[in-house]
Amino acid sequence: MKSRFLRGMSHGIPICLGYLSVSFGFGILAVKAGLSVFQASLISVTNLTSAGQKAGLDVMAAGGALIEMVLLQLTVNIRYSLMALSLSQKLDKSFTTPHRFLASYGITDEIFAVCSAQKEPITPAYMYGMIFIAGLGWVVGTALGAAAGELLPASVSTAMEIVLYGMFIAIVIPPAKKQHGVLFAAVIAVALSIMFKFAVPALSEGFAMIIAAVVSALMAALIFPIKEEEEAAA
Repeated sequence: MKSRFLRGMSHGIPICLGYLSVSFGFGILAVKAGLSVFQASLISVTNLTSAGQKAGLDVMAAGGALIEMVLLQLTVNIRYSLMALSLSQKLDKSFTTPHRFLASYGITDEIFAVCSAQKEPITPAYMYGMIFIAGLGWVVGTALGAAAGELLPASVSTAMEIVLYGMFIAIVIPPAKKQHGVLFAAVIAVALSIMFKFAVPALSEGFAMIIAAVVSALMAALIFPIKEEEEAAA
């Protein structure tokens, strides 16, 4: 068990290093929104998802309602449920229901990708090792970014904020080059967000993001459906 845990940690080190830099930007954004270093770090501990954290931070900064936060997190993070279903086909027999609940906390895009690439069944110890080191990188990066946001000049902090947005762009561009549906959904979501911002200013940011995400995804699914042979190849 110990060797599998350490193997998971070793596979999670690259994820940890990437999370350190990206979460640094989130920490700065959190402090700028009025949160303390502890509060920013607590968000990263309890909600291990960059998109969900950024969206939630926008809702908090705007004084949004609790139901708005719940619906937004459900919309933004529902993809992790699909990832969990996919990974369930690769789990070792020792992965009992309690282990599944615990491991679900740490399923992120990067951890899902690494686990999916494994040829042998995934054990709880292996996944816990990866989640531990990756999560540690995300929380430490957030704390460092938040602390730096309190000390660095405003001009430097503002420049560092681009790290988080750079990660989102890096996630979207590769699949957008290969699949027209992804590019279409991204463009529609951006267009709707801009429209809501200027044409419907009374609509809160949280609900604007929910509507933009759902509408763009539905339109992409209808106009660019994935054929069965493409699903099998994936």
